[in-house]
Amino acid sequence: MSANLEVRNLTISFPSKTGGVAAVRDLSFSISAGEVLGLVGESGSGKSLTSLAVMRLLPPQAVTHGEITFLNGSDAINLLQIPEDEIRNMRGSRISMIFQEPMTALNPVMRVGDQIAEAVLAHHKVSRQQAWNQAVEAMREVAIPDPERRARDYPHQLSGGMRQRIMIAIAIANRPQLLIADEPTTALDVTIQAQILELLAQLRVKFGLSMLFISHDLAVVSEIAHRVAVMYAGQLVELGSKQDIFRSPAHPYTRGLLNAAPSMKTPRNSSLQTIAGSVPSLQTPAPGCAFEPRCDFRIESCARKPPALVEIGPRHWARCPVINSPAQAGQG
Repeated sequence: MSANLEVRNLTISFPSKTGGVAAVRDLSFSISAGEVLGLVGESGSGKSLTSLAVMRLLPPQAVTHGEITFLNGSDAINLLQIPEDEIRNMRGSRISMIFQEPMTALNPVMRVGDQIAEAVLAHHKVSRQQAWNQAVEAMREVAIPDPERRARDYPHQLSGGMRQRIMIAIAIANRPQLLIADEPTTALDVTIQAQILELLAQLRVKFGLSMLFISHDLAVVSEIAHRVAVMYAGQLVELGSKQDIFRSPAHPYTRGLLNAAPSMKTPRNSSLQTIAGSVPSLQTPAPGCAFEPRCDFRIESCARKPPALVEIGPRHWARCPVINSPAQAGQG
């Protein structure tokens, strides 16, 4: 299956008084046509920066190295090298993004129908009435009841779930190939989360979307993703199928995340497991594995040199020298 998006050796750094801070380091992954890749990690791990790099929305002081190749029809395009006007034409049409917080992403003084229509007008030579009709249709596709009437509402007149559906409507209005969803369910209650996840799954099938789904919530990712990439301190530490990650986690950080998540079997009177220590400073990175100070499985070499990302099973990679076989990956 061909990759709609392929990220190779992506590094994102920012200048500082000490020389520079590498917020994302040597990141590589791909997303095939119709596939959902879940990008998981705690705050500050580099997830959102990666999505902004794909969209070419990083601040001007950011320095990027590597390749982000997008398959636009039969053309493979490096998104980091094309001119600004070309990426502007692709942004919102071939590649769309659902931003994290609707109330900050939506314009509070514009009707939501106009905001969707604006996305259509930016990429198609149609009349305002035609764009408005497409906006209403996009609202219907994201299951907003009575879209003709609700299109005339302002963001503050809608519930949180409705606002998130408007964000999705803006993202799909131009039928993109790739949809980036950055924490799209974080501010919603569990019931609305489930509805949004079901909606995204339906839209993926209906329009043949590839999707990069970013979240810190493992339970949410397990519902929608086909494969999962786990990031820690700006690096990819594990990548594999949903079954590999949730049933046979290999990297100690992935295991720690899963052990810290409560389940229906967790006793109510017991404390949740935690990962000891804290995330290291990106300004003064250690020479070895970033997770080494917090790892229960560390060996002497972990502190000396950064471990390589090794394939430990079919399409299952982990950045850990202690884990070198599928049998060991399943232990613990």
